[in-house]
Amino acid sequence: TQVDVLVRGETGTGKEVVARAIHEASGRTGPFVAVNCGALPESIFESEMFGHEAGAFTGASRKRVGKLEYARGGTVFLDEIESLPMTQQVKLLRVLQERAIERLGGNESHRIDCRFVAAAKEDLKALSDAGQFRADLYYRLHVASIELPPLRERRDDIPLLMAHCLRLSAERYQTEPPPLSPAQMAQWMAHPWPGNVRELRNVADRMCLGLEPDARVGTDGTHATSSLSQQVDGFERQLLVHALSNCQGSVATAAEHLQVPRKTLYDKLTRYGIDPADFR
Repeated sequence: TQVDVLVRGETGTGKEVVARAIHEASGRTGPFVAVNCGALPESIFESEMFGHEAGAFTGASRKRVGKLEYARGGTVFLDEIESLPMTQQVKLLRVLQERAIERLGGNESHRIDCRFVAAAKEDLKALSDAGQFRADLYYRLHVASIELPPLRERRDDIPLLMAHCLRLSAERYQTEPPPLSPAQMAQWMAHPWPGNVRELRNVADRMCLGLEPDARVGTDGTHATSSLSQQVDGFERQLLVHALSNCQGSVATAAEHLQVPRKTLYDKLTRYGIDPADFR
């Protein structure tokens, strides 16, 4: 489908990554054009988005195509759309409805061919109900919507996400991914991750650079402390199962991979009731 999409999620949940994935999966061959609505001054909104004709204002010596025309055949990503002033929301709504723009200083209507993916970190319905966001624009964008849950609500994804981010960081900095301990993993599972995936990527970068992760990760108050002892066992067992699975049940190879003495590994396997033969 080529309908416009609204992506909602907290800061760092990967809204632009999702928008790019939507663009790549759409089959549209034009460019992906990202616009940060929160960083776009109201005074130049029309010029940047719709373009301008020569002589439209002082310094406009020649015609300039705006972002919406430039994105012909592609996707326009409107980040932080809740930051748009009401006056600009009206203009955007008209474009969404008519699929046409008028350049600043001109009278001619120009058709546009782009798909819109808007992103918001706030609840647009709540803002609309409070009169802080146009209801008609909200419903126009809400035809198809995607809700990105914060990392604290999908803790089971943290081990795989961290492993993925460590691999990417190691490739970027041309180093080896550092080994992970069960205690570290338990701390990360307990951490609230206010910066979501973006914060997790920063931790991975610091580790691959040989720097200590942010001291606040996993140690911000009673939440991390109280849940640490409860989660260490579960994730230690998960790591052991994962290691044995990768090593086809070889305790010697798994011990080397986990960097623990073989006797220690046997003791832990006995403690958690894990039989290496189940993985051969």
